[in-house]
Amino acid sequence: MTLDWPELPHAFGDRALLELALTHGSLGAQRDNERLEFLGDAVLDLVVAEALHELEPPLDEGPMTVLKADLVSRRALAMVARDLRLDARARIGPGLAGQTLPDSVLANLYEALVGAVHLDGGLPAARAFVRATLKEALDRAGRERSATNPKQELQIFLQQSARALPRYVLLETRGAAHERVFRVSAEVDGEAHASAWGRTLREAETWAAHEAIVALRARARRHEDAREDSP
Repeated sequence: MTLDWPELPHAFGDRALLELALTHGSLGAQRDNERLEFLGDAVLDLVVAEALHELEPPLDEGPMTVLKADLVSRRALAMVARDLRLDARARIGPGLAGQTLPDSVLANLYEALVGAVHLDGGLPAARAFVRATLKEALDRAGRERSATNPKQELQIFLQQSARALPRYVLLETRGAAHERVFRVSAEVDGEAHASAWGRTLREAETWAAHEAIVALRARARRHEDAREDSP
């Protein structure tokens, strides 16, 4: 495998790990990158969570969760994979050869590469790799942090598609007055999304908004992927 890879911000000591990370399951090889993908997914979550935890002023858990979901989404990782030219270097089966690789495969390759870097150089190397390759996205998250309240995020998402604003429905209240908890769901276009508990009504609404925005964004990505995959 050629050593000329200027886009790759890590010098592998064990080149076999790099080759394995680029070996997709579609190739049908004796060993593929699925185990590395599993490891890389966990390392990626940790490194991105660390980066979001360092933002100043500090973000609450809800906004950090929303940002992390965006940063490690299939579409976001596929963009980074293309920047690294993983599509041109991947070892893939004949069913994928000669066509544009879908985001799911590209994201898989990136996560496997993170796992390989971690095994090759440890967590410091993996942290440096993720922060270098996701630098633009992480910088953007820092700039846009003011819009990361889940309720605000949901409102903006719906306004961009000219849809009605959500309705928050109190489903259940439990506990005595001094330790009461609330369960709320967010309804969008008459559809109730997963409910969430909170120690205050406001907290429950925030988490309900988070459940709704995650579901709606995932649905939007599936629709986009279906359009891209259609002939």
